[in-house]
Amino acid sequence: MEFITIETEYIKLGQFLKFANVVTDGIEAKLMIKNEEVYVNEEICTMRGKKLYDGDIVRVNGSDQEYKVVEA
Repeated sequence: MEFITIETEYIKLGQFLKFANVVTDGIEAKLMIKNEEVYVNEEICTMRGKKLYDGDIVRVNGSDQEYKVVEA
């Protein structure tokens, strides 16, 4: 599991995927989310604007890598 530290109270899912270098741009993030390839706390998430808070865990379908949101 990789820990991704954010400086704010929350980060939106699309921004998080870019920040964690899971995707290269917002279009790629949008498509992954729309195609139900992203899980937040073990549930498929189709909301690009989903707010992620300290402790949330993100996983991309087809990858064993998990990312945990950590507030600084």
